[in-house]
Amino acid sequence: MDDAATCPSLRLATSDEASALKDLEKAANLVALAHVFPADQYPYPDADVLARWRDVLADPGTTTLVGEDEQGLTCFVAFDALRLRHLGVRPDLWGSGLAAVAFEASTATRLWCLEANHRARRFYARHGWQATGVSRTSEFPPFPVEVEYHRA
Repeated sequence: MDDAATCPSLRLATSDEASALKDLEKAANLVALAHVFPADQYPYPDADVLARWRDVLADPGTTTLVGEDEQGLTCFVAFDALRLRHLGVRPDLWGSGLAAVAFEASTATRLWCLEANHRARRFYARHGWQATGVSRTSEFPPFPVEVEYHRA
């Protein structure tokens, strides 16, 4: 798939897009992280994720960019002066190069990634990011380990 066809440009997200961002993040996570957060044991925390997106969109120190097509949002990237906070692509567009387009729009130099998110970790490594050796516990049950990366 051609990057230009799936995301000709990124634009700033608006404050009324918190729900759409939550829905896109949920769609991607239910596929990519089903082995970490089995839906039958750990229902998706819709209310918490929606509240987090509202906070992110209201934070003047955070930039949130989105791509869209006729079906809605295609991708998002949220970052502040130091950290990449969120990156996601609609599952039907995985492998299109869209993640790289969104990722490269970020100026962040650090990020956290679930240790068991092997697809994302391979992506970050391909783009020159390296694990710092620092880890922490995730905020959502079953509280998996997150690892920190930095831009090499």
